[in-house]
Amino acid sequence: MLDIQQIAKTFHAGTPNEVRALRGVDLKIEPGSFVILIGTNGSGKSTLLNAVAGSFLVDTGRLKLNGREITRWPEHRRAQFIGRVFQNPFTGTAPSMTIAENLALAAKRGRTRGLGWALSSSTKNDLRERIRAMGLGLEDRLDNAIGSLSGGQRQSLTLLMAGLLKPDLLLLDEHTAALDPKSADQVIRLTEEFIRRDRLTTLMVTHSMHQAAHLGDRLIMMVRGRVHHDFQGAEKRRLTPENLLARFEEVRRADQLDETAAEMLGRQYV
Repeated sequence: MLDIQQIAKTFHAGTPNEVRALRGVDLKIEPGSFVILIGTNGSGKSTLLNAVAGSFLVDTGRLKLNGREITRWPEHRRAQFIGRVFQNPFTGTAPSMTIAENLALAAKRGRTRGLGWALSSSTKNDLRERIRAMGLGLEDRLDNAIGSLSGGQRQSLTLLMAGLLKPDLLLLDEHTAALDPKSADQVIRLTEEFIRRDRLTTLMVTHSMHQAAHLGDRLIMMVRGRVHHDFQGAEKRRLTPENLLARFEEVRRADQLDETAAEMLGRQYV
């Protein structure tokens, strides 16, 4: 289980560029849950993902993963238990290395790496079968540089790499946003297959209302660094893209009213 307790993060504190990105976020994610995270730009959704991954340390609050206190752990230590796929298909892989070499490195993520051979014949055969099962037609191209693949192919393999060790938590950071529609659909299909097959506890950020409505068993909407809505169970299953767009419109109007009220209040004291 991921247990997020009152975490807060402010960037450039005490300067004109101060940004209160997270404001006391409380969230518990049960094992095997597939949680979708949405919000407008600046809502804190990607910041929350980075806080969990360890890209930076939070100012206050606590983070626990399956009972382990990871609040002060550096990112590389958390990588033993957390898999991640980024928005850019070219992030998280070594482009000049082969498909097989990238997968072999992923299989040793967070572990001590010696000088022994990482690519034994049995390892290579296992990787070939894993790739064959994905239906990408890449099982006979293990010796090709991963940088020679299309964005969709590379993101599909990055997804495989992130889930190779069946991590305690899988983080998906808008991992289809940079892909064309056909490639995005392929990656989403594989995402659902991997999560369902391995029962991976997953936190996925997306801007797609269609993905948000139709994927996962829970949906979190963030606004200004806080959890604004938490849809679960039947309420989540009833959601449609149109419902979510209406919710975003409500938030936008509320923000406009808040800004107008603040401006009027400020004028009273000029």
